[in-house]
Amino acid sequence: MKLQHSELWQTRCYVDGQWLDSSNHKEVIDPATLKPVGQVAMLDQTQIVDAIDGAQRAFSQWRALSLDARGAILRRWGELMLRHAEDLARILSQEQGKPLAESRGEIAYAASFIPWFAEEARRLYGQNIPSHIAGAHLGTVKEPVGVCALLTPWNFPSAMITRKAAAALAAGCTVLIKPAHETPFSALALAQLAHEAGFPAGVFNVVLGEPQMAMETLVKDSRVRAVSFTGSTRVGKLVLQAAAEDVKKVALELGGNAPFIVCADADLDHAVKVAVQAKYQTSGQDCCAANRIIVERSVYADFLSKFSAAVRQLRVGPATLEGVEQAADIGPLMHQAAFDSTLERVNDARHLGARCLVGGEGHVLGGLFFQPTVLADVTPQMRIYQEENFAPIAGVMPFDTLDQAVQMANDTEYGLAAYICSNRLDLIYPLIRRLDHAMVAVNGVKFTGHPIPFGGMKASGLGREGGSDGFEPFVETKYFCLHHQGQFSGEPV
Repeated sequence: MKLQHSELWQTRCYVDGQWLDSSNHKEVIDPATLKPVGQVAMLDQTQIVDAIDGAQRAFSQWRALSLDARGAILRRWGELMLRHAEDLARILSQEQGKPLAESRGEIAYAASFIPWFAEEARRLYGQNIPSHIAGAHLGTVKEPVGVCALLTPWNFPSAMITRKAAAALAAGCTVLIKPAHETPFSALALAQLAHEAGFPAGVFNVVLGEPQMAMETLVKDSRVRAVSFTGSTRVGKLVLQAAAEDVKKVALELGGNAPFIVCADADLDHAVKVAVQAKYQTSGQDCCAANRIIVERSVYADFLSKFSAAVRQLRVGPATLEGVEQAADIGPLMHQAAFDSTLERVNDARHLGARCLVGGEGHVLGGLFFQPTVLADVTPQMRIYQEENFAPIAGVMPFDTLDQAVQMANDTEYGLAAYICSNRLDLIYPLIRRLDHAMVAVNGVKFTGHPIPFGGMKASGLGREGGSDGFEPFVETKYFCLHHQGQFSGEPV
């Protein structure tokens, strides 16, 4: 792959301002071609501990910088991302497989968090508290928590870094980023741009290693005071258990099983368009993907007909074809285990009575490409109903009453995102309140972004990322009680 800025392709980890190699390397595979794209250094435990040392040393200097100084470096980082957006998008598509148009969108989305948090840090206000103690002044200040471990996934390998790191860095923390080993090159490219932006040594670090060892080394080190993890609920529980040993601050953004409720009064053509986007973006490998599409029975048949026709039009293929860009809507699944579990869920649904209206098997392209699939008449006994489906497979089912729709929507351990299509305001707001999901989109698919509090309820996580709430994992509230010894007098010192 030819890049305009060749320095963005890094194969070594970035530790304490230096590029660090290792005796161990891991091959990274392009999921579209199943061919290797390169090898990346995998650090041993001693090297990761050294990275923590560097982040700890850098913390006192970084937190002491003024907000203006920290913000200037952050803004340069964001500007460099936008300047090299095309290279970053191509790196992302090659290692992750998503269509190039989606990768370009992710880079713009990722970059948007950086200037926002740089500016929002000016509003990390403390409080003056009216005193209940005679002769005392009470108040609070916000302090950076210290060294932070940021554990990021493969489905959004750039955006999940900036959403976490921009908040932590703007608050005055130093960061150790451990990206998924499937998609390391996006993280290392961001490290190169962070280096060019002028972050002091040790403030911004990217480390890779054997996944369990690297996670445990970062999370169990007493000098790491906050952990932010995005990934599966199963691994998130392990992170939470490990962090509990030192009572660290923890933010978890975990799995989802999003319902998509279509009411009879909805504009069906619009509902179909939104449902296709909500289900099939990132090839369905998205924690906010609409997994269970719940349609009022009076419009169920019409919706299925329109939805199936729209899904048949989706193009499957690699991120780019020779001489043709934006050729695909659906890319490959990430690895063989994902492909196998997708096929198992489809076969399970068929065995239990679901009708397969579109797709249902691997694509003629072979490899990890799977046909966009529509399964009708899904029931709660089916795995596609019960489980998070990180794949381009949609389960559709009818409902008769709004109470039934709410029960079906909430019938999951997850509580991340939900979608509603309706034009009745008297219905929409009460329905929003009744859904046990932390984020609800109405009549549209786009709802994330830098100013909103992204996160989940129940098994979908703890805490929020983005918005002013995005600082919470990375700051502590310090209270003070200042007793007067007589009257304050004299000029300020």
